[in-house]
Amino acid sequence: MKVITDIKQMKDTIKSLKKEGKSVGFVPTMGYLHQGHLSLLECSKKENDITVLSIFVNPLQFGKNEDLDRYPRDFERDKNMAKDADIIFYPDYKDMYPQDFQTYVEVVELTKGLCGAYRPGHFRGVTTVVMKLFNIVNPDRAYFGKKDYQQYIVIKQMVKDLNMDIEIIGCPIVREEDGLAMSSRNKYLSEEERKQATGISKALFKAKEEFEKGERNPEKLKEIAKNVLYSYPLINLQYLEIVDGETLKQKQIVEKGDIMAIAVYVGNTRLIDNVEF
Repeated sequence: MKVITDIKQMKDTIKSLKKEGKSVGFVPTMGYLHQGHLSLLECSKKENDITVLSIFVNPLQFGKNEDLDRYPRDFERDKNMAKDADIIFYPDYKDMYPQDFQTYVEVVELTKGLCGAYRPGHFRGVTTVVMKLFNIVNPDRAYFGKKDYQQYIVIKQMVKDLNMDIEIIGCPIVREEDGLAMSSRNKYLSEEERKQATGISKALFKAKEEFEKGERNPEKLKEIAKNVLYSYPLINLQYLEIVDGETLKQKQIVEKGDIMAIAVYVGNTRLIDNVEF
């Protein structure tokens, strides 16, 4: 495994590998890796000759009062966990965003709802950094976890709209044994908050269970999920929506392939999750 911090070196390395006919898979991350990230790495290793994992805490996707300064960082830990990667790309902030930086990428419609409604500018920051990383790494395939479902759909749309020759692959959510979706932000939770956070997936799975029994009314399915959440007083709901799995538009009748997406605060920690019907 090789660590590269320089953008030009990263680009030159990829050019050499492509000349040899090597296929390149890419796993972009903000570090503080967990098993969810490693599952993306595993998928890429199976499907590509070379796998690049990037670690970059992207300031553009954090709002004014969000957790940029305290977002967990531990490069040595990450390097040890990502030992199966062929290359770790670990760029510096000043190289990614030099002083004269002034270009941004924005996907308009898909970012208006769900997290986009509560985190203005967030997805513009995501699409901008991902576009930069794609241009540097030049992958054949890129892997995104479906926990950040809106992000996955937004990136797919960006690649389609800008005619990029990259296959975007969404990988299943990886959960703890008690159902909590793995997230770097789970580290923020106190012991009691961690226990209560299991209510998020329990609410989603209860709604899915009722869908499988035949319920198709989105308001009824949301009410079923909310009734589970009411049992967990430390969970404060930000949104709970049922949307089309491709367009992210809200549904009047729930169908197979639709997504129930949720964002909550558990104490001061914002967590997201979803389930596919």
